Amino acid sequence: MSAFSSWFGMTDEQAMWRVQMHDDNQAFAQLLNRWEGPIKRLCIRMLNDEHKAEDMTQEAFARIYAKRKDFQHGSKFSTFIWRVATNLCLDELRRLKRRRELTMLPQTMDSSETDIWEELPSERPGPDDEAVTDEQAELVRRAVAQLPEHYRSVVVLRHYEDLKFREIADVLEVPEGTVKSRMAEALSLLNQSLKKTMSGSPQGKNVARKPGPYNPPPGSSQSKREALVL
Repeated sequence: MSAFSSWFGMTDEQAMWRVQMHDDNQAFAQLLNRWEGPIKRLCIRMLNDEHKAEDMTQEAFARIYAKRKDFQHGSKFSTFIWRVATNLCLDELRRLKRRRELTMLPQTMDSSETDIWEELPSERPGPDDEAVTDEQAELVRRAVAQLPEHYRSVVVLRHYEDLKFREIADVLEVPEGTVKSRMAEALSLLNQSLKKTMSGSPQGKNVARKPGPYNPPPGSSQSKREALVL
């Protein structure tokens, strides 16, 4: 009983150490159980395709196991798995972009960027505001889907997964200043896109707001700083 409790209470880093040193399948199953949901969610938001996201999620864990010897003691497992999954999604986005550039079929490009959002789950706050919130969330997700991949990864990791800027910098292996710069540029692009989409609509003010500076007043919510409304 105590051995089971000890295994069940392992941190991610302890579990990964057992996978790395002993090929411990039980420890790997614990990591899979803890991280499969968040990684699949990340892949859906990066790729806008639930089927591809499932494939990328499986590939991410296969890659984690294959690269288990590369995990550095003293580092965070969360950074390791976010990095592997994000890089897989970025590679897939670049591959799809190259394919579109080669084929250049306008009729398929017009529909693929919009219709896929109909299949994605939405976060519903309550019955009273359901319709308005769903419409706003869909507009934001469509705008995020149109961002270049290096901007999209920052927005998804910061806004949806609530990682701090220094954590995103570790995941993407770029300076923290670069992350903040990409976020500011992404928000500018998002606001431009949303303003065009919502021009003339009475709900426009509820969907897009001008991004504020990165030094909010004390007590303000970190997640509201980026001014994306879902």
